[in-house]
Amino acid sequence: MKSHVIVFPGSNCDRDVAVAIKNISGSTPDMVWHKNTSIQESDLIVVPGGFSYGDYLRCGAIASTSPVINEVINKAKAGVPVIGICNGFQILIETSLLDGALIRNKTLSFICKDVYIKPENSSSIFTEYNSVAKMPIAHNEGNYFASDDTLKKIKDHDQIAFKYCDADGLVNEESNPNGSLDNIAGILNDRKNVLGLMPHPERAAEITLGSDQGKNIFEGVLR
Repeated sequence: MKSHVIVFPGSNCDRDVAVAIKNISGSTPDMVWHKNTSIQESDLIVVPGGFSYGDYLRCGAIASTSPVINEVINKAKAGVPVIGICNGFQILIETSLLDGALIRNKTLSFICKDVYIKPENSSSIFTEYNSVAKMPIAHNEGNYFASDDTLKKIKDHDQIAFKYCDADGLVNEESNPNGSLDNIAGILNDRKNVLGLMPHPERAAEITLGSDQGKNIFEGVLR
């Protein structure tokens, strides 16, 4: 599998993603600096977590104007699978590849803990497995929000990828860590080849990290 990981000033999960992909696929991803203007033929592009540009202005806003982003958008529109994780999810929303917004957590504080999520979509390569997964979150602006019209569009087009739940798969207010609308933890574009999610699957890709259930997302691309 030929994959690429985008690197911004402030990225702090790019190496974690690269290690996870290498361990799962056997191939080392190419690390693409944000000033690059081209990406070679790719089977997967990952926009990783971190604090791109220090999260100044608005999370993901500055990164969304980086030179490499035009190529990410072009590849996504051509059907290449793209995953945005945490800050990467924020960046993909800023580019309008994904709908909605990510605002301050309901607690108005940074959250770092393990959560459970479950797939809500079985028609994408990222959500082919149908089981509850434990993954960590680490964010301050992970509260997913959308207008009524946007939420209806997302639901009508089956674009909700994951929802926060408890260990038994029950979706409720208690299992929602950040106040996200409808417990949404991740969404897809309408073509289902672009995924954005706040939990970190690369930090749950091997048992030594506490969970290996995050690797399902990457294995879907590999299959």
